[in-house]
Amino acid sequence: MTPPATAAAPLKVTPPSPAAPVRPAFGTVLAPTMVVARFRDGKWGAPESRPVGPMEIHPAAHVLHYASSCFEGFKAYRWADGSVNVFRMDRHIQRMLQSTRALVLPEPDAAQLAQMIRTTIEQNRSEVPEAPGALYLRPILFGTTPNIGAAATPADEATLVVLASPVWDYFAGGMKPLRIFVEDQNSRTASQTGRVKTGGNYAAALGPTLEARKLYKADQVLFAPGGEVQETGAANFLLLRKGHILTRGLDATFLHGVTRDSLLTMARDDGYKVEERIFDVSEMLEWARDAEAALSGTAAVLAGVGVLIHRGKEYQLSGGDVGPTTLELRQKLVSIQRGEIADRHGWLTKI
Repeated sequence: MTPPATAAAPLKVTPPSPAAPVRPAFGTVLAPTMVVARFRDGKWGAPESRPVGPMEIHPAAHVLHYASSCFEGFKAYRWADGSVNVFRMDRHIQRMLQSTRALVLPEPDAAQLAQMIRTTIEQNRSEVPEAPGALYLRPILFGTTPNIGAAATPADEATLVVLASPVWDYFAGGMKPLRIFVEDQNSRTASQTGRVKTGGNYAAALGPTLEARKLYKADQVLFAPGGEVQETGAANFLLLRKGHILTRGLDATFLHGVTRDSLLTMARDDGYKVEERIFDVSEMLEWARDAEAALSGTAAVLAGVGVLIHRGKEYQLSGGDVGPTTLELRQKLVSIQRGEIADRHGWLTKI
């Protein structure tokens, strides 16, 4: 006798996990509103909010011929309670005014620039992403005097714009160790503009960076003219051991990073020995034997270095991976920025 057929148990199918959304590259998306002010006849006009879009500029504008332009970059964060908070806005404003003076551009009042930044955030409040995203702020000032014979004359007309860009997790696919080529002959900038945040400095670093990428698959170039370590084309450079940080002392040759300052302040709070002084490539490579290296900046906060490339030879740090001290310091600073741990230094401004 044939036993009755038993109904097969239904298969349990686990649905695939939803893939993480593919986010646009950093800086490629702009919030819809910008704030603009113009300097003419010796005074600043009232700022105006307007849709982001092309701006008309005279072909003889000072900036197009003599690079009279500076900018800043920093972030506003949406906290878990829904509030929006800007990280170290005052410090960034002061640095922009210092750049303005170095380039002999019309200088906006600090309070005026702060209000333009606040207005930009308020107008684009709905564009501020949840953590781990942020709203990146980009004030830019440029000379507009229409005079192609003004190589030795500062611009007496200028435009100040504050843009905003929603950005997402810089390391969405996980932090990857960087390959850094060490350039020990050429400088990144002229010494008098080293600490100025101006586009010309970034343009000057682009060619060497692309060449190093082509020849060595490098991500960045660390400039060390005459053997003295300075910074990369877009970030400050730090050597790290547990409880110990070594970085270039502040001077006129490189940009005084706000993220760098924040990390060093936080590290000192935690009992780190922090050395800010001149050091050369040979000392850096000695450290590389048992230390970590990282790049600091607004976009990535702190990015680990896995390989240094010097005169055709590769030197691994942390086994070619991102080191634990780098990860620990980055996470703590990010947690302060997001309001997850206390801000002991008054770095955050609520909007």
